This record gives sequence, structure tokens and C-alpha cells, in this order.
Amino acid sequence: MSKKNELIFSRILFLFSIGALIQLFRKPPIKDWLIVFLLKSYIASLLDNIVVKKGFIKYPVRIFKLFDISVLFSYLIFPVTCVFFNQVTRNSSLLGILTKCLLFSLPSAAAEFLIEKHTKLVQYKKGWNFLYSLMSIAFTFLFVRFSMVIIQKQEKEQRSNRPTY
Repeated sequence: MSKKNELIFSRILFLFSIGALIQLFRKPPIKDWLIVFLLKSYIASLLDNIVVKKGFIKYPVRIFKLFDISVLFSYLIFPVTCVFFNQVTRNSSLLGILTKCLLFSLPSAAAEFLIEKHTKLVQYKKGWNFLYSLMSIAFTFLFVRFSMVIIQKQEKEQRSNRPTY
């Protein structure tokens, strides 16, 4: 794929992700989805910076040249997917969460693998592969999901301990 086509592909992903984000934030509770989005963005950018600095992943073609990481993936696509994952697993059992995590992580890692093989949007280096991507994606989905469980429990506890006036 030519660099021009890769940039067009990136822009299409950007527009699709913005549209998906708007749709996802229409479902209550918006506060929870915003926390998920921001937490996932932070974790994704932190991990992405580490693997890029260590030389495991490279992003030769980027929409935003200022950054070494894929801003599109770390700050938009990955967080939007995580919001959707959290919405789908909101009332799920532990087994349901783990199963759905696999159902979200596998396609995400497979898409990244195909993009790595057929474009210059991402390049694996130093032995990085599909399995490492799958594990890191699944780990971050679960980390954010269980962080939200803790946040929601704390919020519920604080509501029940509020003094009445």
C-alpha cells in the first residue's frame, strides 16, 4: 500500500472512530464511559511509548508526525473499543467478561497484525508479534474493566455514607 493510501486509510479510521465515540457516549452513564476512555487512553499511550522507545514497535506512517506513537490508535481507536467492551460487559459475570475480552482482543490483535503485514502504519521489531499484541490488548481491557469495578464500588459506598441534611 502506498503512503498516500495509508494516510487515507488512517483518516477513514479516524472519522469512523469519531463517529463511534459519539454513538458510545450517548448511552448512560456518560461519566463512566468518559473515565474508561481517558483511563484507556492514558494506559495505551504509556505502554505504546514504552514499546516504541524500547524498539519493539515502530510507526513509520503517522497522521501526527510530532509523536513516535500512533496517536490514532492510542488516543482514539483503542479507547473507543474499550468503552464498547465496558458497555457490553457492564452486567456480565467474570466468565462473561473474560470471554468477551477474548472476543474483543482477538480481532483487535488480528487487525493490527494484518495492518503490520500489509502497510507501513505499524512495524513489529525485535521479536514483537501477534501474541504480544493480543496479551497487551487483553491485559489493558481487563485492567480498565476491573478498575471500573473498583471505581463503581467506591462511588456506591460514598453515596450510601453521605450525610442527610
